[in-house]
Amino acid sequence: MNPLSKGKFGPYGGQFVPETLMPALAELETAYEAVKNDPKFQAEFQHLLKTYVGRPTPLTYAGRLTAHLGGAKIYLKREDLTHTGAHKINNALGQALLAKRMGKRRIVAETGAGQHGVGSATACALLGLECIVYMGEVDMARQQPNVFRMRLTGTEVRPVSSGSRTLKDAINEAIRDWVTNVRTTHYLLGSVLGPHPYPTMVRDFQSVIGQEARVQILEAEGRLPDLLLACVGGGSNAMGLFYPFLEDKSVDMLGVEAGGSGIETGKHAARFATPPLTPGPSPQWGEGGEGRSLVEARLGVLHGTKSFVLQTPDGQIAETHSISAGLDYPSVGPEHAWLRDQERAGYTYATDAEALAAVKVLSEMEGIIPALESAHAIAEVIKRAPTMSKNSVIIVNLSGRGDKDLDTIMRELGKDNS
Repeated sequence: MNPLSKGKFGPYGGQFVPETLMPALAELETAYEAVKNDPKFQAEFQHLLKTYVGRPTPLTYAGRLTAHLGGAKIYLKREDLTHTGAHKINNALGQALLAKRMGKRRIVAETGAGQHGVGSATACALLGLECIVYMGEVDMARQQPNVFRMRLTGTEVRPVSSGSRTLKDAINEAIRDWVTNVRTTHYLLGSVLGPHPYPTMVRDFQSVIGQEARVQILEAEGRLPDLLLACVGGGSNAMGLFYPFLEDKSVDMLGVEAGGSGIETGKHAARFATPPLTPGPSPQWGEGGEGRSLVEARLGVLHGTKSFVLQTPDGQIAETHSISAGLDYPSVGPEHAWLRDQERAGYTYATDAEALAAVKVLSEMEGIIPALESAHAIAEVIKRAPTMSKNSVIIVNLSGRGDKDLDTIMRELGKDNS
């Protein structure tokens, strides 16, 4: 399956940017195409993934969780064990190496949960590049340890006070900076979002996850898995796991979005769970709008790419909500939209409460505290594994560790015990 044509995945993707950015995108595309098959670049990248990032990450059989749920065998792809504690370092390091080759010594990046910011700051410190990370004030407040980690490595963290003060607004500010300083600056985008070539480039850098998982599960089980599971914000950790398995029709794939406070409340970031998916009156809500949803997923353009975007009924970008800062985003990567259209991947959601419950279950069963983002995928495992046979095999991408979320977890779980 290769629907890509100049950055298009079916009707999704493309380049929707100011004219001033088109030369920079053309330069980036040319540079990336050159390094994809450059043995020297790839050797340096693979060397750093092994000796600096700590790859390959293990594929851990979750034996106690499997027994507890009483269904399919559950394996965890341990991206939480990378240097910096999440999958984000894979792409950050790849893009930083590319920027250095292009002669761009100044890097701007955005971050929500802080892990992409930390990954970018870490890669820039390693390679001697200047780094500025934009982060919404709401996310800074709930991710203080990551803010300090970025600053400790010499990165400037710039607070964003506009809009909802979360990931969407941080991306806005990073793009503004890039437009202003395009000759000297590379925008190190953190997910499979944005204008071409970012969705494919980020996917390619993250596909090491699925490449490793494929080898590891064949060694462990002698066959491919029945189901791949990953959380989906922008969608880079999910795409990194899914992509190397796309041609394996026996392998099902399921992305888990942020259900927030519940779909009915409008306070969520579940793009694929929110009708209608096209503009205009919806049978669910009625011609007159009676009972109309507070937010609707419609085809739209956000941050340079066309995909499904959560919008208000009058077409404004909706404010989203998730307990996990990394999933708190109104759109989704264009390749995910295409995979859903083709019925190659399915998408569901987990609420804040379900994610918190999943943190407790995985911590108690396996001694592994997941990031709140990853906990959304674990929440779906808890639902789905018991419905599958004991001969079935699930791989869950444990995209990050929960250190960064301990303040939130303690506060929220403490409410249950008060």
